[in-house]
Amino acid sequence: MPDEFYIDPQEMTKLANAFDTRAYDLSSAIKSFQSKTDAEQIHDGFGFLTESEEVTSAYIELASEMSESLGKLARHFDEMGQALKTNAKNSEASDDALTDLFKGGKK
Repeated sequence: MPDEFYIDPQEMTKLANAFDTRAYDLSSAIKSFQSKTDAEQIHDGFGFLTESEEVTSAYIELASEMSESLGKLARHFDEMGQALKTNAKNSEASDDALTDLFKGGKK
């Protein structure tokens, strides 16, 4: 006997909105992080001593890579939210069409 399942468009829309919220929150956090970890901020933290240049460069690279990775994650969250919204709309339209068939078509 096959497993049965039902897609609730309203619940899928709630999930989509949760992804949208997380994407927005993460994007905001990235902007804050970038303002605190740009090259000038890191140089100010480590100073301009010759021996600190290697460490400074490593931190700048790390901060840049973290921002890039987190930015990709935020975009992925946004894409997931949009895909879920589209799926919810499609599911609702399918449910409506099926309901109309059972009622004998639209009048």
